[in-house]
Parts: sequence; C-alpha cells; structure tokens
Amino acid sequence: MADTGKPEQPTGPFIAMFEGFRKELDEHHDRRERIIKASRDITASSKKIIFTLQRVRNVGQPVPPFVNKSNAQYWETIQKQYSSIAADLQSLNAHRYAHNITGGNQEFIEALSFHHYLETQSLISYDEAKAKIESLSKGEAKEGEALQKDHVVPLTPEDYILGICDMTGELMRFSVTSMATNGKLPAGRAKAVPVSKSPADADKMDVDSQAPTPAETQAPRTVLDDLRSIRLQLEMFEAPYGPKWVSELETKKMPVLRECVDKVEKALYGLTVRGSERPKGWMPDMSSDRRAEVESF
Repeated sequence: MADTGKPEQPTGPFIAMFEGFRKELDEHHDRRERIIKASRDITASSKKIIFTLQRVRNVGQPVPPFVNKSNAQYWETIQKQYSSIAADLQSLNAHRYAHNITGGNQEFIEALSFHHYLETQSLISYDEAKAKIESLSKGEAKEGEALQKDHVVPLTPEDYILGICDMTGELMRFSVTSMATNGKLPAGRAKAVPVSKSPADADKMDVDSQAPTPAETQAPRTVLDDLRSIRLQLEMFEAPYGPKWVSELETKKMPVLRECVDKVEKALYGLTVRGSERPKGWMPDMSSDRRAEVESF
C-alpha cells in the first residue's frame, strides 16, 4: 500500500472526549468574538445617536424630525446587533459573557436615556430600558431558523446605573452649548398647579377666578436642577461592597458626575454675572476661540 505521507490519527478511549472539548472551546471563542464585535458596533452606533441628539435645543418636547431621520439607521444597526447575539447570551452564558457586552449596554443606555430625557425631561427607569433592549433583541430570524422570542439580551442593574452616570456628561455638554448659543440655561415648560381656595375666596364670583395668579404657575425645572437631583440620588445609593463595578462607580463615574454638575454651575454663574454687561441681542461669535472654550466644558 502506498504511503500517503499523512500522519496516522491517534486512537484511544479518550480521543472522542478531547474532540468534544475542542468543539466546545471553538464554540466558546466564536461566541465570544460575535459578542465583542456586536458590542463594538452597538457602542459606535450609540455614540452617533448621541452626536445627533446634541443638535437639539429644547427640553420636554419631541425631538425634531431630522434627528429621527438621521438616527434611524443607527437604531436599525443596534437592533440587528442585539438580535444577532440574543441566543448567545442565554442561561449561564449571560453571566459568562457579561463583561463582553457591558460596554455596548452602557453606551446604549447613555444614548437611550439622553433621548428619553430630551423628550420627557425625566429619567428612563430600569424596567423601561430593559424592555427596550428586549424589544430590540427580538429581531428577524436568520434563514432556516425560527424566531426565538424568549431569546433576549439581558440588561443588568449595574450597566443601567453606569450608563446613567455617563448620560450626565451629555446633559452637561447640552447645557453649556445651549447657554453659549441661546444665552440661557435650558429648561422645560412651566406647569400649572392647583391652588386650594380659602374661605374668603369662596364668595368670589367665577369670573374673578378666571385670571391666573402667580401662585398657580410652577417655575419650570432646568437641566441643572435635574443634574443635581441625579447626583443626590446616586450619592445616597449604597452599593454592595466587593463587585468591580462598585469601584468603577465610586472612583471614576461619581467624580466625573460631580465635575459635570460643577461645570454647568460655573457656566451659569458666568452667564448670570457677565450677562448684564452684554448688549441686548448679543450672540457669541461662532467662529471665535471663545466658543471653543465654552464647548470645552
């Protein structure tokens, strides 16, 4: 029989077992690479969504149509990436590969919460953010595969909290840019609040009560008010000692959050104190170095 030059395959009772190990390791590495790639794509698309949202100048109103149109492609990319890895993050794999998807989840929460705040001037809840990722995970099935509606990408409370911390940086940039271009701190709309009538007001005619009084109008909340509220709530938050994300929250995220609030306060202070020295109708020179300094906040 002619020698083919190929080495003989070893035989033994343990060969099949090691072949199974090799298959499991190959599947692990392939799954890990898919999740890492998806996380990077989600991060990149989320950043582009944030960049477009920074062009908005109003709070508590639907974002302009051009923003939704520009971001539609990025939302579609995020949906495709989440749906492509939903099956890879089930059961024990959700914990095994949590550190591979955490970067994408945090960046997506930053973009999602920023968009939600601009429209509602409120903070998106954990349940709402989790439901949003679940809906994005249920994408179209691949060719020859059935749609697995139970396969969703999990969102941990840790990723949600860290993503909210990052979102405060976008609120800081949004506030400083708005003050530089509009000359005022962005705020929501004034709300009417009911006022209880005193016994003396009961004898008044209805026509007299139709005119609104100053007490019936509540001053609108500013972005700085909301930043201070977020800072207060996170400073009151007692995270369990030990996990790595707690150290990241206390040593990295919280100092940056406090710095963001300080920058908005200093920018508002400069606008308030020096604002009276500027002529009526003054607007900053968009091509000057001063605008670049303002945006550096």
